[in-house]
Amino acid sequence: MLITEQINPSTQNIDSLPTLEMVRLFNREDQRVALAVAAELENIARAIDEIAARMQRGGRLIYLGAGTSGRLGVLDASECPPTFNTPPEMVIGLIAGGHRALTEAIEGAEDDYEQGRSDVAALSLTPNDSLVGIAASGATPYVLGGVAEAHVRAAFTVGLACNRPSPLEQAVAVSIAPLVGPEVIAGSTRLKAGTAQKMVLNMLSTGVMVKLGKTYGNLMVDVQPTNAKLRDRARRIVAQATGISLEQASVLLETCSGEVKTAIVSRLAGLSPAEAHLRLQASNGSIRRALEIKK
Repeated sequence: MLITEQINPSTQNIDSLPTLEMVRLFNREDQRVALAVAAELENIARAIDEIAARMQRGGRLIYLGAGTSGRLGVLDASECPPTFNTPPEMVIGLIAGGHRALTEAIEGAEDDYEQGRSDVAALSLTPNDSLVGIAASGATPYVLGGVAEAHVRAAFTVGLACNRPSPLEQAVAVSIAPLVGPEVIAGSTRLKAGTAQKMVLNMLSTGVMVKLGKTYGNLMVDVQPTNAKLRDRARRIVAQATGISLEQASVLLETCSGEVKTAIVSRLAGLSPAEAHLRLQASNGSIRRALEIKK
């Protein structure tokens, strides 16, 4: 039996426990998740490097899953534009059953191997693209179909499951399999397996964006100041990165058309906004590389 479908002996009497003891059990089991993810860090790092290299050549990152796994992929994809100012087509989430499956169960959608192939084929993947198949069981037909189609199109493939060995592991270039053990509620993979998948997806997308120069140190420098909260964040980022006051950062941003990266490079490299903008273009948007370019 799959690990994710097994009975957890620690929680067999959970329905007879006082509430505090019940949640202590939840918490104790959740502590296994970070350790399970830690065991997969080499595979996660390899996936980040491979995905980032392809995205630097114009490739895309596609998440593919069903049920909870699919929703987590769509969530991670949807958070990339506001966090890292990526175009919507750069990181894409596909879920079995389509958009309606985000809020309700679409019975049988996860079992449709051919629909997985079809959904991926519609994206016309190239060798510069990367596809991450997400399936707690590692055996979801919809995901396996999509991975097979990505393989045919020579895209880079990653599998994210909570079982090993699995059919998904055999089908991808890099397999990430945090083994969190049987769930608190048998087979309910929205729990520990879902938490592990969320942690790994956070690492993948954030790691890739760091590699793409979307941060400077740990500052979110690709933020677009489109509302009051984000304008304030942009000021604070520029001030923190350059050591100037918030008032000075506001003036600097205004002269740099609100572009946080341009403002930082302009100040730190002693360049005009136009020169800083060109320097960033030459460094593929990386502030650190822009600052290393000799005048």
